[in-house]
Amino acid sequence: MPETAAAVATDMPAIELTPQDRNPHRGRNAVFSIALSLAVIGAVIHEMGGLDVPRLLSMVPARPSFWIFFAAAYLVTPASEWLIFHRLWRIPPAGFLALLRKKVYNELLLGYLGEAYFYTWARRRVSLDAAPFGAVKDVAILSAMTGNVVTMALLVVMLPLLGKTGLGVDTRMLALSLGVILALSLAAMVFRRRVFTLQRSELVMITQTHLARIILSTVLSAVVWHLVLPEVPLSWWLYLSTLRLLVSRLPLIPNKDLLFAGIAVLSLGHERDIGALMTLMAGLILATHLVLGSLIAINDLANPEKRA
Repeated sequence: MPETAAAVATDMPAIELTPQDRNPHRGRNAVFSIALSLAVIGAVIHEMGGLDVPRLLSMVPARPSFWIFFAAAYLVTPASEWLIFHRLWRIPPAGFLALLRKKVYNELLLGYLGEAYFYTWARRRVSLDAAPFGAVKDVAILSAMTGNVVTMALLVVMLPLLGKTGLGVDTRMLALSLGVILALSLAAMVFRRRVFTLQRSELVMITQTHLARIILSTVLSAVVWHLVLPEVPLSWWLYLSTLRLLVSRLPLIPNKDLLFAGIAVLSLGHERDIGALMTLMAGLILATHLVLGSLIAINDLANPEKRA
């Protein structure tokens, strides 16, 4: 009998807890989770005061296709990040919800707070040989660098056009913005061995995914705008969506939304329609943040032990 028990014990796989599996601070983590949830609720209440819901709903197109493409445009970022971390760590489908939560935290509370949350989520839920901080850091840095490279390419092409818009855009300031972007990107490349943690092949995969996400997001935005104002050709919206990507990433240009709206009006006319479109999209994105933030906060307050 002892021999049989010993044989069974030998056949059973050894179970070892990795450092991220041990959590001696469950009580502290639960308190932090509750505080974070309350902060989200506070942000939701504050932002709701500036949201004109009836007017927003009256502007929404009745086409179901609008909501399909709007949802795709909203979810493309967490979806691309899930693909990245699935290839790096084989994270489960539940990781998509964690990345969606990351997006909401970054938008409603504080930039990069979402990255901090996802780092702690990965330590608890993913079996890793080492702490995942390096990978989370590399993905965030490469996201910014890929956006910078795309911005530099677009700025070189569209610099003469932006200088002739008649909106008071200083061409010298545009060139200086290009210099800032270029300097940051070059610094990251020069010190890449100190900056990045992952292998070269993994960095290439991450960069390619970010590039695909930027292109897809640009196309989806153009399609959504076209569904709101179908009288404007889709080709024009693709052009303006690309231009918006450029304007949104220029570091030294003030009032970027106003600049883009002005360029759109000069290019297309339809001044009232363009203004209503920008208001609609900003309101819908904010409303989506608020709905998801409320659901996340309510779920966490109801089940604080699951977040511990």
